[in-house]
Amino acid sequence: MIWFANLSRGCTTWVVALVVSSALAVAFGETVDAASPNIVMILADDLGYGDLSSYGATDLRSPNIDKLVSAGIRFDNFYANCPVCSPTRASLLTGRYPELVGVPGVIRTHAENSWGYLDPDAIMLPTLLKQAGYHTAIVGKWHLGLDSPNRPNERGFDHFYGYLGDMMDDYYSHRRHGINYMRREEIEVDPQGHTTDLFTSWACEYVADRSQKDTPFFLYLPYNAPHTPIQPPPEWIENVQGREAGIADQRAKLVALIEHMDDGIGRVMRTLEETGVAENTLVIFSSDNGGQLSVGANNGPLRDGKQSMYEGGIKVPFCVVWPGKIAKGSRSDRIGLTMDIYPMICAAAGITVEHNIDGRSILPTCLGESQPAEDRDVFFHRREGGEQYGGLTINAMRRGDWKLLQNSPFAPLELYNLNADPREEHDLSKRNRGKFVELSAALRVQIQRGGAVPWQPPTRRDVE
Repeated sequence: MIWFANLSRGCTTWVVALVVSSALAVAFGETVDAASPNIVMILADDLGYGDLSSYGATDLRSPNIDKLVSAGIRFDNFYANCPVCSPTRASLLTGRYPELVGVPGVIRTHAENSWGYLDPDAIMLPTLLKQAGYHTAIVGKWHLGLDSPNRPNERGFDHFYGYLGDMMDDYYSHRRHGINYMRREEIEVDPQGHTTDLFTSWACEYVADRSQKDTPFFLYLPYNAPHTPIQPPPEWIENVQGREAGIADQRAKLVALIEHMDDGIGRVMRTLEETGVAENTLVIFSSDNGGQLSVGANNGPLRDGKQSMYEGGIKVPFCVVWPGKIAKGSRSDRIGLTMDIYPMICAAAGITVEHNIDGRSILPTCLGESQPAEDRDVFFHRREGGEQYGGLTINAMRRGDWKLLQNSPFAPLELYNLNADPREEHDLSKRNRGKFVELSAALRVQIQRGGAVPWQPPTRRDVE
């Protein structure tokens, strides 16, 4: 807080600032203290497990994200809560399985093709942080509701500068179905420029502004890159094609879009350093699901990609940086999920979570402390429309090395042992009936839990 900035002015100033700040904190019910870190949560959109240099890509350069990976702890077994956008974002901001807060699928413009409605009673991460004295902001893609009461400023964010909707049809015009979903708070805006550059600039402006304040901040920075359309600035494509001999045009465009986002993340990190707040800032980086194979994504050695319950659809890059707290270059094979970020951030901010969540804090592991492996099953759930899904669900679960999945609502369940078969090539559902019956019974219970939660707005539920 402010008294750190005043240390150089002498002990008397520090004491006065401490007393005044403490009095204000008591008066306004704040719980932050001098050790409370700023928090920056960066989320890529559809970034494949193998689409970073640090995760094995050989035709791609991601120096800024790689620097984050090496500056803190990298998780090798981190999973998005769903193989598509909205549900994973719901898990990040609620600490719950997405279907338990009404977001089993993608929220879209048209009601007949929208498969989620964020529970208005869900306790959001920014709400808890605000109560603890943080200033909270989202700069980037929201994708958890287009209408009241599920817009960012109504769900705990002090500041919103970004995009309400799902994908954009164009990175420069920022429209979806001809509708402009760009907002600053509740006001429609129509900025000029590439979306990645806009989000980066707005995030840097926010950091610069908050660095002058005496309260910590939470910045949620969800880029919409490298989601389709694969539309990087032309000069970035030219750079990749000039460097990578023989690279396919499709792959070159995706690599360029990722490298462009990486450059933006580097700008944000430099702003943290230049404003003097980097040393007391916790930075988290991940992706909302796996890469989309049809546009040239690389999910490393994993099977399949975005939309799929195979590993390539749900396993994602993940790293956490906290200078002086998390050892540089550390690594963990602990299983984590997006919903675990919620309690981890709360623990770092000194907040006790008193309501029920499904996520479990991985902060002790990040800090290098002993943390026994979680004795828990983890579940994945998605509801979707169209002929491929028919409004039904696909599901998966993991128990230790065992994974059960149904990748189409019209296909049978499959069983794999990920330790022996990490590429999910040998279905054991018929050879190991005991394990199959055991896991499928547990999966049905989770499906029943989700089935009890409404996932359409009240007005839609009343339509006959």
